[in-house]
Amino acid sequence: MRYIEDDLKDKTILITGGAGFIGSNLAFYFQNNHPDAKVVVLDSFRSSCVLSNGNLKSFGHFKNLIGFSGEIISGDINDKDLLLDLEINYKFDYIFHEAAISDTTAQEQDLMIKTNVNAYKDLLELAIRHGANMIYASSAATYGNAKSPQIVGREAPNNVYGFSKLSMDNLSREYIKESDISIVGLRYFNVYGRGEYFKNTTASMVLQFGHQILAGKNPKLFEGSDKILRDFIYIEDVIQANIKAMQTKKSGIYNVGTGVPRSFQDIVDILQHELGTNLKCEYIPNPFVGSYQFHTEADIGSTKEALGYEPAYEMEDAIKDYVGEIKRVYEQEVK
Repeated sequence: MRYIEDDLKDKTILITGGAGFIGSNLAFYFQNNHPDAKVVVLDSFRSSCVLSNGNLKSFGHFKNLIGFSGEIISGDINDKDLLLDLEINYKFDYIFHEAAISDTTAQEQDLMIKTNVNAYKDLLELAIRHGANMIYASSAATYGNAKSPQIVGREAPNNVYGFSKLSMDNLSREYIKESDISIVGLRYFNVYGRGEYFKNTTASMVLQFGHQILAGKNPKLFEGSDKILRDFIYIEDVIQANIKAMQTKKSGIYNVGTGVPRSFQDIVDILQHELGTNLKCEYIPNPFVGSYQFHTEADIGSTKEALGYEPAYEMEDAIKDYVGEIKRVYEQEVK
């Protein structure tokens, strides 16, 4: 779906984290809907580097970009020489900043702040010098266990990832006061959809439950999963929010969710309906009580007003749209 009618011919777009989940979807959105735009993807791509929790440092994967015909740069946003090269050799009109250490269980506070906050400031400076609108990934993790609905301005992060994203938002507010470019932070809630498989264990439970079911395994849920509610948002609506954000004159921080919390039990029930299965659910104790969000619900009133954003996918519609991709990934990557 095309979300803006503006002609992007001769416009140059930088997507950091462009081989990741959301970044790669953005890259293909522009290729499919605005083929005259020049799209540059920057990603550190995955390697053998892991964090102390054993998870990969980078989830960027070449397979997310198969079919993409734009320019691809392998590099780290912490590399100041690389950023200088980008500043000198390109003239960006829009920057979509998706690159980050996004693992909420990562313990490396130094790397998290350096990558998510300090490098973002460098990119903001680049955007200002280029006159490029900045659209960046914030996160619902900024809210921690804040009471639902989650409203911008009522944050209480309980991990360094959420803290780093809130720090980005605070930095953005300072730059908004003194710069002429548009700066928009999008606080993603629980995103799922095409391109998330290479996030490994941090991929959504929609994908993980789907693969459990396709393997013939009983879906395993935490006890009381019918009462654990999250604001799950489909990738197509996340892309919609990003594209509308690139055109707004109303800089600010906005929630990107549906505003309608759904349960993990709902996910399994809808998947079983779409996959034609009737496996018995197994319920296990929740080991994360005390550090677990039991209810998230995005207040999207300001997002609708400022960006013209309107969620198009209820969970039933989204999973129906996604299930073919879940099957494809299972057949090609899992089995």
